[in-house]
Amino acid sequence: MFTAALLAFLLPSFALAQYGGPPAPQPGTTSSAPASAPSAPANTPGNINIDVAFNGNFVFNPANISAPIGTLVTFWFPNTGIPHSVTQSSFANPCTFLNITSNNTFGFDSGLTQDVQFTINVTSTDPIWFHCKQVLHCGMGMVGSINAPSSGNNTFDAFMQAAMAIGSNEQTEQDNGPVTGGVGAIATATPAATGTGAAGSTSNSGANQVRASIGLMAQ
Repeated sequence: MFTAALLAFLLPSFALAQYGGPPAPQPGTTSSAPASAPSAPANTPGNINIDVAFNGNFVFNPANISAPIGTLVTFWFPNTGIPHSVTQSSFANPCTFLNITSNNTFGFDSGLTQDVQFTINVTSTDPIWFHCKQVLHCGMGMVGSINAPSSGNNTFDAFMQAAMAIGSNEQTEQDNGPVTGGVGAIATATPAATGTGAAGSTSNSGANQVRASIGLMAQ
C-alpha cells in the first residue's frame, strides 16, 4: 500500500497534470496557501456548527457529535480552491453515497462545493455517517458521524479506520450536484452562502465538477 510519504510525492504531480490547479494539502497538514477558514459561529441551543476542511486539513471539526432529534447541523465550507462535500454514507461502506435500493431511499449530499453552508435536520437518534467525496479524501480519513455509539464495534473511530483502510483504493464518486432528503437527517435545501460567519463573499459551487480518478493503485 502507498505510504503517506509516497502519496505526498505523487499526488501534486497528478493533480497539476489533470486539474491544472493547486495540489490538495495532505491530511494533518496545512496548505501552503493561506486557508480561508469558515469561522463557523459558536453552537446555540438546537444548532450545531461543523467546519469542513478545518484549518486547511482533510477533516471535519468536530467530526463526531451527539445531536437530539430536531437539531439543525450546519456544515461550513471554506473557500480554498478545493471543493469538498458532505455526503451521507453507511458504516459498512464509509466512502460510498448511501443508496438503499430496496425502498429507493437516498442519503443527503451537498455535492462538491465551497464558500457555502449546508444544513441538515436530525430526525432520528440512529447513527448518521458521512464523508467527503473529493478524490481520495474519504480514504484519508475525511469522515464524520452523528450519534455514533461510544462503545462496541460501530464507533466513530471504527468508522474512520474503515475509511482509511480503503486508502488509495477509494472509488471516485460521480458528482451530480446536491441531493436533498436523507436517512436519519434531512436536508431540505441545497447549499447556499447565507451564514454571516463564513469567510469569503462569493459562493463558488463545485457541484458540476467531476474529478477524474488519480488512479493510484495499492501495492
